[in-house]
Amino acid sequence: MENVLRPLIVLGGTVVLTLVVGWLVDLLLRRADARHPETPLWGQLRRCRLPLQLVLGTALLGASHRQSGVLPDHSAGLGHALALTLIASSAWLVVRIASAIVDTSYARYAATHRDPARVRRVRTQITLIQRVVTAVVGVVAAASMLLTFPAMRTAGASLLASAGVLGIVAGIAAQSTLGNLFAGLQIAFGDMVRIGDTVVVDGEWGTVDEITLTFLTVRTWDDRRITMPVSYFTSKPFENWSRGGAQLTGTVFLHVDHRAPLPEMREKLHDIVRECPAWDGRDWNLTVTDTTPTTMQVRALVTAKDADDIWTVRVTVREQLIHWLTTHHPYALPQVTISARSSTSAHSSASENPTPPNPSPSGA
Repeated sequence: MENVLRPLIVLGGTVVLTLVVGWLVDLLLRRADARHPETPLWGQLRRCRLPLQLVLGTALLGASHRQSGVLPDHSAGLGHALALTLIASSAWLVVRIASAIVDTSYARYAATHRDPARVRRVRTQITLIQRVVTAVVGVVAAASMLLTFPAMRTAGASLLASAGVLGIVAGIAAQSTLGNLFAGLQIAFGDMVRIGDTVVVDGEWGTVDEITLTFLTVRTWDDRRITMPVSYFTSKPFENWSRGGAQLTGTVFLHVDHRAPLPEMREKLHDIVRECPAWDGRDWNLTVTDTTPTTMQVRALVTAKDADDIWTVRVTVREQLIHWLTTHHPYALPQVTISARSSTSAHSSASENPTPPNPSPSGA
């Protein structure tokens, strides 16, 4: 009877103690979060309840399973499994705690700084730091789990002795991967491109959606995702419209007749931008930039606070100016002259096909 009750008491006590400790920790974090609403750290730490309970339960079972008599015939295998579970759950807990600290730091920084460029830069750096920490913790946990196997401990000396040669071979084989890794760190701390920046890469306009240690994702205006290695941004030129500020200047080109009323067009442009919510009010202008024998090129210059708004202002100006010219000044639109060509064609046709003379009465 004792052989049955003791394992049940140990297992039941472990489960109850784990649940109670997890509940108490969650209660304390909930109260701390209510008392300090200015920082989201305590609310973020509540996500660590499940890995904390798993670490606590595994540690208690690992310390008491031999004395309790749980699966006595498989005591060594059970202990090994509990050790592996403890290592994995501890790594999970460390990653959750690090993620909570990183997210809290970013939230507080974003709340106290109003510069969008600096906030995006810090977000990019923190995201990459979090990925590095997760990768390091994962590698350490995997190595620790492998070292629990006796065969791996026996081969440890040989592995260490050949580490130099393997490192050289791995470095040559993974040269591209390592290059992307260092390029990702360079992008994060060199402030070359940030999450949320508007860029033009290979003729594609979009917004940086994700940056990892090896690749970067650009979300285009039509919601496509372009994935590129981060080494591209350290080896080739690209346009970053958010660098130094998101404000942009846009242009709209129109071809009109030489008789187009330029003063009235300037007044109409001013009315259009004043009624356009996307215009930031910084500048507007309309000038003649080129001329041909039949038309002249007019450039409308407008400004906006970011790339999305500059696109809206440009299409609004183009559409309303063309509509205004068509409605009120149709003569100002480009004219296609066909009268000279028509008369020339008629003359050529007459010379090629002369009209036969009328027969004289005498010849009839």
